[in-house]
Amino acid sequence: MNFVLKSVDKFTDPLFTADGQKRASVELQSLETLWFNTGSLCNLSCNNCYIESDPHNDRLAYLTLEDVRTFLDEIKTQKLQTKLIGFTGGEPFLNPDFLRILHLTLCRGFDVLVLTNGFRRIERYKNELLNLKEQYGEKLQLRISLDHHSSTVHEKERGKRTFEPTLNMAKWLFDQGFRLSIAGRAVEAESESEALRGYQSLLKKHKIGLNVDSSEHLVIFPEMNLDSDVPEITVNCWDILGKRPEQQMCASERMIVRRKGQNQPIVLPCTLLAYDPQFDLGPTLESAAKSVQLNHKFCAQFCVLGGASCSSTA
Repeated sequence: MNFVLKSVDKFTDPLFTADGQKRASVELQSLETLWFNTGSLCNLSCNNCYIESDPHNDRLAYLTLEDVRTFLDEIKTQKLQTKLIGFTGGEPFLNPDFLRILHLTLCRGFDVLVLTNGFRRIERYKNELLNLKEQYGEKLQLRISLDHHSSTVHEKERGKRTFEPTLNMAKWLFDQGFRLSIAGRAVEAESESEALRGYQSLLKKHKIGLNVDSSEHLVIFPEMNLDSDVPEITVNCWDILGKRPEQQMCASERMIVRRKGQNQPIVLPCTLLAYDPQFDLGPTLESAAKSVQLNHKFCAQFCVLGGASCSSTA
């Protein structure tokens, strides 16, 4: 009798890769950064949004002030070493509770990093942001998504007439003394040095005094594509690649989301895996202190091979 082995797709089995090797995993070392996804709704529809945010995607509901308070309280009661609280979306400034959430988080003494597209919506809250800066100074950092140093590439991703308003918002934040950084994306046809020179020229032209050689001021993230063929990460890859599990985002970070229709928020390993139920880590930070199997393309593309982290601030 002849037996035919059934082929296995990549990123299917949480414990083993398609060719039968043991899949790499990452243990939580210490919760240094806690992210809150304020909701998946966005005022833009970007072509390659890893979380598929747009004006109609409400699969991640708005987090409330009390949702956030619950987890900040748990950090205190569990005596966790969390220093940085990050906010992402969607567009955080669409969340009706967001300014109150920012105030609560800052008054608790955390450093705060807000990821925003910097386009239109944030302009409604200039006075409130100035008040927060006056109270908390550099404890508040805003990171503006400017996908490229040219309007052509940026607007191919984010839509027509988005480049100048976004750049103008970055200019206003810098001129007002906010702690500011820029998030770009890697473009295959462009080397890292070419990208850095392009951003430096753009920022200099507009008198935005950021240093592109510092990740405190500019972070260029690897592009992610679910249609591309990505190698799986095995336990042997750490030595082969010269990397370590504790360098990955899920060794020091977690993210809170509230999926549409759920009664309470849940904890996920990172900012990238909002919809895949295999990465649900439970309703509390205590329940989420477990290892994460790298069973997703983004684990390889963005983190291990891309060497990126959403919380890069220095």
